[in-house]
Amino acid sequence: MQSSAYGASLAGGAFDLESFVKQPQTILRCLSWLFSIVVFATITSEGYINLATKAEAKCMFNENDSACSYAVGIGVLAFLACVVFLILDAYFPRISNANERKFIVIGDLVFSAAWTFLWFVCFCVLANQWSKTTSTSVFADAARAVIAFSFFSIISWALLSYFAIGRYRQGVSDFDQEYRDPANDQNTPYPAGPYTSSGPTGYQQSPFSHSQEQPGEYQPPAY
Repeated sequence: MQSSAYGASLAGGAFDLESFVKQPQTILRCLSWLFSIVVFATITSEGYINLATKAEAKCMFNENDSACSYAVGIGVLAFLACVVFLILDAYFPRISNANERKFIVIGDLVFSAAWTFLWFVCFCVLANQWSKTTSTSVFADAARAVIAFSFFSIISWALLSYFAIGRYRQGVSDFDQEYRDPANDQNTPYPAGPYTSSGPTGYQQSPFSHSQEQPGEYQPPAY
């Protein structure tokens, strides 16, 4: 019998808040959630500046509005994803269907890997645009904070990808070890039939007595 599937116990157990909070995935998701808040909140509140020569506010990263918009978009989506996956992690032990667990783990793996790459792109873009920015004295601290937490997000999402790969491999390994198809398993005996065979011919033993009646004798039935 399986005692776990995809890194969590089988459905039916009570939710343990203490062990859930201490899980590495929970800690990393909370950190990723915090990092994303710092990135998009800092850019939203301090990332756009009004220049004397231009009427509209421009992004603090070399006046490239696309860089700020990209970082805000990645941060907001990461924030929402962390909330969703935290809820799924809390509900995960109650899911009894192994296929549903598999889909959640695969979704976590794909999203974490994708956001690791997107945060890497965000870090490179922001660092490049910041190196080209001329006036940096006013918003230097905010820009450096955004770049730093973009880099921290790469690490946190990469670790989430690593743990998601571990959960997926564990689920596949548990399935291979615990389940065997009887049609392909040569060691699984076939169930015994309703009748037992006797003798090399395999015919059923006659239900009548071995002592056969003489053809000329008549025995009245007993009442």
